[in-house]
Amino acid sequence: MKFIHFADAHLDSPFLGLSFLPSRSSSSIHDAPNQSLTKVVDLALQENVDLVLIAGDTFDSARPNPSSQIFFAQQIARLTDAKIQVVMIFGNHDHMKKEDLLISASPYFKLLGDGETVETVSYQTANGFEYEVTGFSYLKNHITTNKISEFPAKGRHYTFGLMHAQEKSGQSSQNVYAPFNLTELKELNYDYFALGHIHLRQVLSTTPWIVYPGNLQGRHINETDEKGCYLGEINEQTKETKIQFISTCPIVWQKVAIKLQKPLSQADLQTLICDNLTSSVTTYYCLKIIGAEYLSAKEREMIQESDFWHMISQQLDCESQLVDVRLASNSHLEIAENDQVYFKQAEKEVFDQQEFQSFSNDWAKKDDFAAELAQSTLFEEQVQQLAEVKLNSKLKGISDEINED
Repeated sequence: MKFIHFADAHLDSPFLGLSFLPSRSSSSIHDAPNQSLTKVVDLALQENVDLVLIAGDTFDSARPNPSSQIFFAQQIARLTDAKIQVVMIFGNHDHMKKEDLLISASPYFKLLGDGETVETVSYQTANGFEYEVTGFSYLKNHITTNKISEFPAKGRHYTFGLMHAQEKSGQSSQNVYAPFNLTELKELNYDYFALGHIHLRQVLSTTPWIVYPGNLQGRHINETDEKGCYLGEINEQTKETKIQFISTCPIVWQKVAIKLQKPLSQADLQTLICDNLTSSVTTYYCLKIIGAEYLSAKEREMIQESDFWHMISQQLDCESQLVDVRLASNSHLEIAENDQVYFKQAEKEVFDQQEFQSFSNDWAKKDDFAAELAQSTLFEEQVQQLAEVKLNSKLKGISDEINED
């Protein structure tokens, strides 16, 4: 028996913060989740799989636009027409009603656990191999209860678990996505537990199998590397299971760091950047320049402009793009010991949470993306790094002047 497990397609994802991209690139990235799903279906047909498991968040919202609904229905029809069994659940993003899903009725399609009720369905392959799938769908965007206690004990047939959930955290505020305890999940001893929700691909256990496939397409620079699905194969005599990750995403996000040891001309800097942004697939890069104190103020301003990113992108292979540049110093600021106290006090005052929020409030009103950034601790960290780069650059200049005298 063969099966495919995927999750978090997030069709119709808005991809905020990429408005500076050329229209062709912007169109490509917005279509990337659809392309990735199409490749998953292509793979299912090519491998003649018996089962496709969809572990939630197929859509980015509970009210997907009609074009996304129609596209998904068409892809499911390709599978059901080929008599491939599809079992799907809703996640916290697409917590829809069953009747709102535009899928034609078919014995080969099942929305499992409608209304957050744990449900079990039984099937058999064309060869007569019997298996069961147990799971539930979200009806609201949050589930605070541990649903594992509602899962039935494993029967004599091969058993799949299907759940959109997050491992229980020490912070109660995060335990709102059907929080589970890994030990309890292992004790169920299902042959393969297909999870969704976490966008990072990871295998929590191999005995028994407990797996997150990650999302189908990275949506921003913090969702790096290749994305796709798992292709599984079960030995029908021994029930031994082997899985293989298959990349399906048309665009990969990647972080790259370069380190400057001395000032460079603009031409040499451009060459250095291009030499480090190489890939055999379409890649969207976030570049971190360490040692940015060696850049002049003019150079720092230039490399943070989207026009510069576009110029670099035109020199890259596979229609890759430079979409972000971040600056960092080689080392912490070198400040005289008697000035350290005053500097630390100033840093504490400026980057006090309330003070920083006050500074960014007006800017945050600019648009939704600015507001989202202003709430991000990562954004505050980047501002601190940039402030350190600028101060380090000024102090270095003062030091150079003193040494010349």
